Amino acid sequence: MTLRITFELTDRELFVRTPSRLVQLICTAKPIFDSSQQMQGIIIVFNEIHRIRKLVNEMAGTQARFTFEDIIGVSPAIQEAKKMAMISALGNSTVLLLGETGTGKELFAQAIHNHSERRGHPFLAINCGAIPRELLESELFGYADGAFTGARKGGRPGKFELTNGGSVLLDEIGEMPPDMQVKLLRVLQTGEVCRIGEHKSISVDVRIIAATNAHLKDKVDLGDFREDLFYRLNVFPIIIPPLRNRTEDIIPLARHILKRCIHNLKKPGTKLTSTAEQVLTQYGWPGNVRELENVVERAVNVAEGRDVEPDDLGLPVTKSLRKAGPMVRLEEVEKQAIVKMIKEMKCNMSQASRALGISRATLYNKIKKYGLPINRKYG
Repeated sequence: MTLRITFELTDRELFVRTPSRLVQLICTAKPIFDSSQQMQGIIIVFNEIHRIRKLVNEMAGTQARFTFEDIIGVSPAIQEAKKMAMISALGNSTVLLLGETGTGKELFAQAIHNHSERRGHPFLAINCGAIPRELLESELFGYADGAFTGARKGGRPGKFELTNGGSVLLDEIGEMPPDMQVKLLRVLQTGEVCRIGEHKSISVDVRIIAATNAHLKDKVDLGDFREDLFYRLNVFPIIIPPLRNRTEDIIPLARHILKRCIHNLKKPGTKLTSTAEQVLTQYGWPGNVRELENVVERAVNVAEGRDVEPDDLGLPVTKSLRKAGPMVRLEEVEKQAIVKMIKEMKCNMSQASRALGISRATLYNKIKKYGLPINRKYG
């Protein structure tokens, strides 16, 4: 009886300690047998893991699609933001994108990545407010084999490892739990990550682009955000202006969005009437560019002919704007939109702020700014 002994590995992750660093490899080992089925040797193939991950990322579509050419606008405010973003793309400093919901923070992040030397490497966006806190750590840092119940056999690399050489957008950074803030600070300080359940550190070369619609300094003062992490992130702050502060960009943006919509919806020849464009410029856009995209797409869908009329826009203040004429102040339009939404949501400020596309803090600031007697009038 012949005893056959085999030694075989397929795509096994290995760590090799060199004098300078810890190297990650993917190893495949296949035994060689002679005609009598006796093992004569083993063929072992090593691949550097970054080559494998680059291929996977390309196939998975984790590449940034947008460039600075996709940022539409001629206003001084948006031009200044683009200028600062282009400057930031030339270096490796951490970038902090500040702007209200819907202003295009991820668009800026992708443009920065594509304008940098990292453009040939992965870009990943992670919403820190959308992932449950118990899963966020494993998403960012990965885990070892058997690290917790339900952990995948063999472990799993985190987003920082998978994006090595590229850029990671941490959106809604202000919602990151305190314990995760400590771990992120360590990544920024050391350039190393440690998987859950492991003690060895893995070097990563990742550029962090953080984004928030919150006032992080206020969160620091309240003790909800680490001061040392805030200063680490605030190396290169870029303010993305709200749409209401760059009214000269509304029509160019609307026409750009319209062009894309008529292509996707196969409605060639559709255009905005001058009256519809007037309504667009006089609306307050609490949801910023994202709301404008939704309004234009809806209008293209519901327009009966080739002309998009004011009624097709579905804006809550369209009728009052048509009656009042072209001199309606933007502040009055915004006030009307806020009052209407608070009424509809029965004074539930969380629901109203989400519907308006702004944070609760921004909503309260606007209530205070316009002197709206919310409790007395709607409570």
